Amino acid sequence: MCLILFALRAHPDYPLIVAANRDEYFQRPTLAADYWPDQADLLAGRDLQAGGTWLGVNQQGQFAAVTNVRNGLDTQVRPGSRGELVANCLTHPDTLGQLRKIAAKHAHYNGFNLLAGTPERLFYSSNRNHSVTAGPPAATTELPGGVHGLSNGGLNSRWPKVDSGKALLADLLARDWSRLDERKVDLLALLADDTQAPTEQLPDTGISPDKEAILSSRFIACPAGDPHRHPMPDYGTRASTLVLFHRSGHIHFVERSFSLAGTRFRQEDENLNPANNNRNDELTQSGSPPPLQQQTREFVISPARHRTGQPN
Repeated sequence: MCLILFALRAHPDYPLIVAANRDEYFQRPTLAADYWPDQADLLAGRDLQAGGTWLGVNQQGQFAAVTNVRNGLDTQVRPGSRGELVANCLTHPDTLGQLRKIAAKHAHYNGFNLLAGTPERLFYSSNRNHSVTAGPPAATTELPGGVHGLSNGGLNSRWPKVDSGKALLADLLARDWSRLDERKVDLLALLADDTQAPTEQLPDTGISPDKEAILSSRFIACPAGDPHRHPMPDYGTRASTLVLFHRSGHIHFVERSFSLAGTRFRQEDENLNPANNNRNDELTQSGSPPPLQQQTREFVISPARHRTGQPN
């Protein structure tokens, strides 16, 4: 997960509005959002490589999401999967208690930013110090209301896609939210912008300038042209997710997932076009990458904990 924009207690009808993009290698095996068979209350996508998730909710109204902290100079690989942090928060009722347990083993994980809680009490935690002074990571923080943004730096870091995304989300709050389907379209359009930031505005996270440019857009598009000449030929936005908490208690969850034709990383994609299942080498054999396939799934969790969901 590389971009999370959210409005916390900033709208009278929707106390928490989340719009997020997950960026990942296309070959990493993934399941689209659904209720987990081994955790029936948990609604999230699933990383099949490590078993965790990047963003999810449960039927008790808890939300959690994680992003990596990007530091090209930190090459140490630590044993913990950051995706398990989200799953752990969503399977324990005491969010703050769970965050304290996570804080006790921060060194077990590569750099992460973690959001967890409810619209009433949402917390931010990181195992990296994002301030300009050296020192240990800040303690878990309960967030104030407002519009926030989180990418692969600290919370509300002045990265172009964070600043522009927050401004656009703030503008959307003034529109008519009784027309919810239109607002969903607006939010997905916000997440779909693949405009890269000017060179002078790029952050310096210890990676090459060409990679910084690719990662500077809200939506990281599949590279065009010869993939062998592209620094990140198999990387991009894999899912755009909306989580909308209504004051009635209903939670609207929308996931638009993306896959390259010819990659078999998600069970649902095999049903989209079985002919693509034998085209796994297309990315490396052709002069240009295969097209993106797209699937949208929508779910509603009601206050009575009744589950509904249907892939579109």
